[in-house]
Amino acid sequence: MTQKHRNTLAGSTSPYLLQHADNPVAWEPWGPDALARAVLEDKPIFLSVGYSACHWCHVMAHESFENEAIAAILNRHFVNIKVDREERPDLDAVYMTAVQVLTGRGGWPMSVFLTPALEPFFAGTYWPPSARMGMPGFPQVLEAVIEAWTTKRDAVVRQAAELTQSLSRNAPPTAPSVAPSTDLLEFAAASLARSFDTRHGGFGSAPKFPHPMDLRLLLRTAARSGRTHDLHMAAHTLERMAAGGMHDQLGGGFARYSVDERWLVPHFEKMLYDNALLSVAYLEGFLATGREDFAAVVRTTLDYLLRDMTDPAGGFWSAEDADSEGEEGIFYVWTPAEIHALLTPDEAAVFCRVYDVTLPGNFEGHSILHLPRPVATVALAMGLETGDLVRRLAAARSVLLAARGRRIRPGTDDKVLVAWNGLAIDALARAAAALGEPRYAVAAERAATFLLEHCRDDAGRLAHQWRRGTASGLAFAEDFACLAEGLVSLYEATFSERWIVEACGLADLLLGESDAGPLPGGGFVDAQTGAFFQTSSKHEKLLIRQPDLLDNATPSATGMAATVLVRLAALTGRDRYRRAAEQSLAAVAPIASRAASAAAQSLIALDMALGPQEEAVIIGDTAAADISSVLAALRGRFRPRAITAVRIPIEAAPVDGLPRPLDGLFAGRPGTPGEGTLYLCRGGTCLAATTGPVAVAAAAASDAPAQP
Repeated sequence: MTQKHRNTLAGSTSPYLLQHADNPVAWEPWGPDALARAVLEDKPIFLSVGYSACHWCHVMAHESFENEAIAAILNRHFVNIKVDREERPDLDAVYMTAVQVLTGRGGWPMSVFLTPALEPFFAGTYWPPSARMGMPGFPQVLEAVIEAWTTKRDAVVRQAAELTQSLSRNAPPTAPSVAPSTDLLEFAAASLARSFDTRHGGFGSAPKFPHPMDLRLLLRTAARSGRTHDLHMAAHTLERMAAGGMHDQLGGGFARYSVDERWLVPHFEKMLYDNALLSVAYLEGFLATGREDFAAVVRTTLDYLLRDMTDPAGGFWSAEDADSEGEEGIFYVWTPAEIHALLTPDEAAVFCRVYDVTLPGNFEGHSILHLPRPVATVALAMGLETGDLVRRLAAARSVLLAARGRRIRPGTDDKVLVAWNGLAIDALARAAAALGEPRYAVAAERAATFLLEHCRDDAGRLAHQWRRGTASGLAFAEDFACLAEGLVSLYEATFSERWIVEACGLADLLLGESDAGPLPGGGFVDAQTGAFFQTSSKHEKLLIRQPDLLDNATPSATGMAATVLVRLAALTGRDRYRRAAEQSLAAVAPIASRAASAAAQSLIALDMALGPQEEAVIIGDTAAADISSVLAALRGRFRPRAITAVRIPIEAAPVDGLPRPLDGLFAGRPGTPGEGTLYLCRGGTCLAATTGPVAVAAAAASDAPAQP
C-alpha cells in the first residue's frame, strides 16, 4: 500500500493497528470520534478485532483489507473500527460473547457489525474474499448487511436490541447454589479424566491447547487425594507436549497450540502468556515428580523469554508472529539438506534421525523438529550411550540455533502488557527459588521495578500497557491481579518485603478498600456476586458489564484475584483478603460444578483456601549456609498450599520506613542472634521452634505436605 492510503491508525501505539495503517480501508481506532461519526452519518459500524500474532488476521488483511474494491464498499457504507484485543480485553470480551451467541463459535479475526448505538446485529470471524469451502465471500457478506440495513432497518435494530438484552441476561447467577468444597476439586479431576487423551496426552481432540491451569490443578488433586491417575494425566501431557513440534526444540518456548492431536504441527505464533503459564506448569511438574527433563523445559522456556522477548527497558514483549517472509512457520522448519550443510555427515544423520527430519517432511515439504521417540530409546537402538547422544544433540542444536538466528525472524509485538508481564514475573520468581537460579530472580525484579515505575498514566495510576516509552490505557482487573501474584512469588524468591508492600497495594486497589477504609473510585468487585469485573467505574462504560469468571488462554480476573488474595491472606493475616477470596470462589462455584476447565484457576485458589495450609517462617540471614540449605529443602518439594517467609532478626533489620504487612506473621517468633530459627505450622497446628543449624535442617527435612 502506498502512503496515500494511510488512515488514522498511523498514530496508534499498537503494533496490530499499525499493521493496518496503510490499508485502503479508512480504519479508525475505537474512540469518541469514530463512535460519534457513526451516529452523525447514521451508518453501521464494522468492528474488526484481532491481534498482531494472529495468522488468520494477517490472511484476511491481505485478502480483503488491502483489496481496493472491498475497501471501497467498506468506506462507502460503514464506519470501520479496528481494535487490538490485547489492548482492549474488555471490548473483546463483550463482542466475542455476541459472536458466540450469533454463530455458535468464536475466534479471531472477529468481525462484528454494530448499530450506531453499538449493539451487534451480525457477526463472524474470517471470511475469504470470494466464496469457497462453504463460506460466503466477504463482499457477499457486506452486500447482505448493507441491504438489510437499508431495507429492513427496523428489524435489524430490533434484533440488535433483543440480542443486547439477551447478553445482559446471560450474566452469571447472583445466588450460587453450590458451596465451594473439595467436591468441586473431585469433580474437576473426574471431568478432566473423561476428556484425557491417553495416548498423546492433553484433553479433547484437535486442535489441542496446552491447558496449563488444568495441569496445575491435577497436580494439586493428585497431592490432595493420592490418586496416581491425576499425576499421570499431568505428567504424560507435559512429557508429550515437550516432545512435540509445538515445543521449539532449538530455541525453547512453546507455540500457541497444536493443530493436530499429537502436538506435532503448531500454530506457530508464540505468546508471552503461554510461555509464562507453561513454565509454572512444568516447574510444578518437576517438583511433583522429580523429573529433570521437566526442569530443563522450564529453563529453556524462560531463557527464550530472556533472550528473545525482553525489552531493553526491562519488561517483556507480548508475542511473536506465526509468519515470516509471507509464510507460516518458515522460520522454524528444516530440510535434510539444510541440516547437512551445517553439521558433519555423521552428526547430521544422527540429528535427522532423532528429530524426524526427512525428505518428504511433516509440514508442507519441510520438517518440524520433534521427538517421536525418547532420546534414550534412540540411543539404545543406535548402540550409543544416552549421555553421549544427549551431548552431541546439544552441540548440534547450538549450531542450528545460530544458523536459524540468521533467518528473517517473525514479527514481534513489542508492547508490554502488565497482566502478561505479571505472569512472566511469577514464572521467573518461582523458577529462581525452586531451581536455585538467581538470574531469574534478577530478571523478575527488573521487570517488576519497570512496571511499577513506568507503567503509569499521567495521574500515576497503573496503566494496562507500555510501548516505546509511552504507557497507555487504564489497568484492568487482570493487570492488578496478575502483577500482584507475580510480586508475591517474587517476595518468596527474594524475601524483600518491598514486593509484599506493593502486592498489598495492588490488592487494595483491586478490592477498592484498604486498612483505612474505602478507596476513591472503588475497585473491581461485583457487589452482587463477589466476583471481579475486568473494568472499574473509571473505565469506559460499554454495552454490557459482566464479571470475568471464565478462564480462557489466560486465567480469569476472578480466578487470579482469588489466587493472590488467598496467598496474601495467609501471609498477612488480613481478614478482608480472605473474605474477598471466599466470596469470589463462591461466585465461581456454579460454573466450576458444570465446566471445571472453565474455572481451573479459581479451583487452584480453592485448593489453597480449603487447606490445610502450611507455613514456614524463618528468622535468620538467607546468606547463612544453614538457612540457604533449609530454603533449598523447602523449595525442592511440591508444596502447593504453603507460604514461606524469612526475616532477619528485628534488631538487625534495616529501618526503611515501609509499612510491614508481614509483622503479624513474625509476631511472637523471635530469633536467636547468630543462629537461624525455623517455625513450621501445618493445618493450623504449629510445631516447636527449632534453632541452630542441625535442628533447623532436621526439621526442614522432615517437613512434608499436610494431608487432609
